[in-house]
Amino acid sequence: MDELPIGRRVAYWRGRRKLSQQVFADRLGKSKSWVDKVERGVRRLDKFSVLYEIAYILEVDVQLLLGKDPERRADALNCIDQVEVQEIRAALERYDSMSAYFDAAPYPPPLVDMRKAVNHAWLTYQYGRYGMLTRALPKLLRDAQAADAGHDGDHSREAAHLLGQVYQIASSVLRKLGECDLAWLAADRSMAVAQRADDPLLAGIATTRVCNAMVAMGRPRPALELNLTIANRLAPGGGNDTDPGRLSVYGLLLLQGAMAAARLGDSATVDDLINGAHEAALLLGSDQNHYWTSFGPTNVELHRAAAAVELGDGGRAVEVHQQRIAEPAFNTLLPERRAHHLLDLARGFAQIGDVANAGEMLLRGDRLAPSEIRCRPIAHEVMSDVLRRTRGAPPSLIAELAEHMGVGV
Repeated sequence: MDELPIGRRVAYWRGRRKLSQQVFADRLGKSKSWVDKVERGVRRLDKFSVLYEIAYILEVDVQLLLGKDPERRADALNCIDQVEVQEIRAALERYDSMSAYFDAAPYPPPLVDMRKAVNHAWLTYQYGRYGMLTRALPKLLRDAQAADAGHDGDHSREAAHLLGQVYQIASSVLRKLGECDLAWLAADRSMAVAQRADDPLLAGIATTRVCNAMVAMGRPRPALELNLTIANRLAPGGGNDTDPGRLSVYGLLLLQGAMAAARLGDSATVDDLINGAHEAALLLGSDQNHYWTSFGPTNVELHRAAAAVELGDGGRAVEVHQQRIAEPAFNTLLPERRAHHLLDLARGFAQIGDVANAGEMLLRGDRLAPSEIRCRPIAHEVMSDVLRRTRGAPPSLIAELAEHMGVGV
């Protein structure tokens, strides 16, 4: 879009928002004729105040109207491009709840529709369909924010709960795709909203999203400390119940703490936290999906292998996979979890110099959830390593996957 005149960009984003010229003009407080002249380039847009108002109504960053968005990547079908990043950023930067403090939204989205949309978004994430999810996120964020701002009374907590979940979904997928600053922002928003939702377990899961983003941004120590602080407060027993939701959230906090400790090279803390999570998983009995955690005995072993990779012990990660993870239980996990583990195994095999099996794990992961392999920066690093250390020409399937990933052979 860089070569388009600014009026054409306005028309493009107006079309994306499904606004007629008349509706757009009404929201701007202008005439339809004024909008038409701007879009045809007859009238210049030379006032920043007007540009920012247009950007606000179109729910995009003003830089997009000025033609600053980069070209779409070749892998945009499965991943995310900068146009979508900017749309998500614009949605995250809205403050509907503050606006509603002064002027309540007249028609908030019905909560029954929001519940369906949020559940669908979670499943889209857990099936590893990241491109589909990132294209839906801007609207989902705006709708959830509007619902949170517009519902009161008995419905306010549920609206806040749904918004908190949407922020968590956004944080999770943005972190995977390498947009760590936005992942942290979305996770931080989720923690604040969870307090209004008055759900300690939602706040616990929000903590793991914040800590994941912190680790990705190179701050594992505060991430470890925060995970442990909240895990201790939510630990089953004493004054706390031992229902499946609490066990799942508590266990995941310990697992994410273990991953932060692994990044610090603290193997003793890693073992302690994973063993604690294992005890919680045994109480739970099986792999379940309370609070969208996918927590259970098998997921604990997946994290045991992942932590070994972070510690640089690829041989241990392969051993965990071969000796501690039962294939039937593994195959019942959702695609994102399995493909993520196969990517960890690829890293483990690469660490011990077995690039053939590293490549095979990438292929298996790609068959399960292509976005987990084709879109994640860490997967690109593994593929580059496999190609660099393969003697002669790489196998045809590896070369084909590398081409899809945009990694040079």
